[in-house]
Amino acid sequence: MPITRICLVRHGETAWNAETRLQGHEDIALNARGREQARAAAEALKAHAFSAIYSSDLIRARETAEAIAHDRGQSVQLDAGLRERHFGMFQGLTREEADQLHPGEYARLRTREPEATPPGGGESLLAFAARVSTTIRQIAERHADSQILVVCHGGCLDVIYRMVTGKLMNEPRDFPLGNATLNWIESGKDGWKLLAWDERAHLTRSQDEIAV
Repeated sequence: MPITRICLVRHGETAWNAETRLQGHEDIALNARGREQARAAAEALKAHAFSAIYSSDLIRARETAEAIAHDRGQSVQLDAGLRERHFGMFQGLTREEADQLHPGEYARLRTREPEATPPGGGESLLAFAARVSTTIRQIAERHADSQILVVCHGGCLDVIYRMVTGKLMNEPRDFPLGNATLNWIESGKDGWKLLAWDERAHLTRSQDEIAV
């Protein structure tokens, strides 16, 4: 069976990352550090060939992917299935603000209740995980026996890590999700395999995704 190798990159830093605000589907661009991180990731990946480059259609991921694709003469394929989780009414709030304004609802988010749906059009963890895992499986099947790049979000990487390793969705996160780090997985005859996680030697600083 052919093997598909995927390099996963979380987008570079945004102002809302620095302020620990929940971004979700809000379309926040990279800040200056985020653009530097995207360029550093591009440099670190120069020796790697990718048959395709995919990205979330949100601007922070798209800018990161375009920085990597720029010198390769490759296009970036946008996929809304790679968007961050929709956090409903919590989007735009810091963790502290969410806890102060909506303590009961936010507690359900913070403790990773799989079926808890944030009010205001949010996604449950179950729905979000199903969306992301379906999208990454479809991309892998589309590019059998190839190496591809996928730029997405911290929440997406959380789902994919758990999908690959078997870690349960409601378990606390004990692995890093840094801005613009490199993370490698593959799919083959024995299923999914984690090859490397949180490669960050190319970065001077990378802010970890703060657990909601």
